[in-house]
Amino acid sequence: MLGLRAILIALLACLLILRFLKQLLSRRTYPPGPLRLPIIGSIWRLGFKPSKDLLIELAKQYGNIYTVWVGPVPIIVLSGFEAVKEGLINHSEDFADRPLTPYLTAIAKGRGMILSNGHTWKQQRKCGIVAMRKLGLGNKGLEHQIQQEAQQLIETFASSKGQPFDPSIPITISVSNMICDATFGHSFSVEDKEFLKLMEAIDYMLQFTGSIGHGLYEVFPWLMERLPGPQKKVLLSIEAVHSFAKKEIEKHKEHQAAHEPQDFIDFYLCQMKKSKNDPNSTYSEDNLTQCIFDLFIAGTATISFTLQWALLFMANHPDIQEKVHKEMEEVLGSSQSFTYQDRKRLPYTNAVVHEIQRSQYILLFGLPRQTTKDVNMMGFVIPKETIVLPDLRSVLLDPKQWETPEAFNPNHFLDKDGSFLEKEAFLPFGTGARVCLGQQMAKNELFIFFINLLNSFTFQLPEGVKQLNEEPILGATLPPQPYKLCAVPRCSTS
Repeated sequence: MLGLRAILIALLACLLILRFLKQLLSRRTYPPGPLRLPIIGSIWRLGFKPSKDLLIELAKQYGNIYTVWVGPVPIIVLSGFEAVKEGLINHSEDFADRPLTPYLTAIAKGRGMILSNGHTWKQQRKCGIVAMRKLGLGNKGLEHQIQQEAQQLIETFASSKGQPFDPSIPITISVSNMICDATFGHSFSVEDKEFLKLMEAIDYMLQFTGSIGHGLYEVFPWLMERLPGPQKKVLLSIEAVHSFAKKEIEKHKEHQAAHEPQDFIDFYLCQMKKSKNDPNSTYSEDNLTQCIFDLFIAGTATISFTLQWALLFMANHPDIQEKVHKEMEEVLGSSQSFTYQDRKRLPYTNAVVHEIQRSQYILLFGLPRQTTKDVNMMGFVIPKETIVLPDLRSVLLDPKQWETPEAFNPNHFLDKDGSFLEKEAFLPFGTGARVCLGQQMAKNELFIFFINLLNSFTFQLPEGVKQLNEEPILGATLPPQPYKLCAVPRCSTS
């Protein structure tokens, strides 16, 4: 009996030693990184209150390509412009997949335009690109819609009569209605309860993503699904957005006619009809539902938060705001109608819009990728199906690319003659095979909303306030802290 026990103990000891050696060997095949502990990996290094600069700080310690272990799963982080360029541009197709983590699977189940892979991803993404082109999302049709929403926003701001107010909700509704027009063919009223529930669900998902609860869900999904907590509410929020999308699809199916597609759902349903006999088609109502989900997540918070940062920066930097006003007056005169093409005549204003996106990038990091094969990169072999996290924020703050990365400085995008300067390291929309498919729409929205608002108002700090807080709320997205400012009508618009 004693001999058997000794043998079992010896076997257990051997297994533990082998596991330890295997772990050491696995660390050698991956880039360096924080110490990997049993069960939890190296997420201990992220702390319970992660800093927005944590990944950049880790890069200073471990290099521009390093490994963070989330439980037993290695995640390769690419930091700085050169590493991100090497991965996403030079190895574009090798880094083209999305990882099917427990949380991302709960959101999309491998469907849609953003979190799918292979043939499904290629077909859904192509559909999105063609739909945007066919429906005019990127030309004068889009500009007209933005102008209309901008005028509504101006009226809302004007109703504050120059008194302090919170611009976040009006901005979010205007931006969300742009997606609604493009997707559903109509917008929603501020009083619409179902629409407000949709906005609340999206907001909660964004708050949860990147939180400690999110991290625990990725490591222990089977346990977290059975415990009470925020993960329960986020799963209900995901279902609420899907349910909203399905209701809109049913409405379109009921009124589907022979006319040309008027919105994204119309266009997608036409594609379903055309390809119903194609065995390789991935067009389905499930994929359409997820595509609508993707459009809302990608097209609301990102633009809304950037515009909120824009007004905050204008109030905090009246000298820069004054230069924008002066350039607009000299170039555009008394015009009240603006186009995206006007950016070519407004180099300083264009530089300000770009600098807002650079200095306060609204994502904590870029969306994760996954390798499609073994990749030899920067002296390391990254195995097939490894999760890769491109830290786009580190690119936009890379001291090798930007003269004063921590400062709000529009001169980053101007040459010595004051002409606008394109910068290769300006990658807020990502790059490579997974570059944001709605980037043209986003660029149009940001510029046209911005110049409309700046043409109509001077944004000032409330009395007694010396400066608005420029530290973001930490999460997967980085919106500004709640603030109030004054939108003072400009004399030229009276």
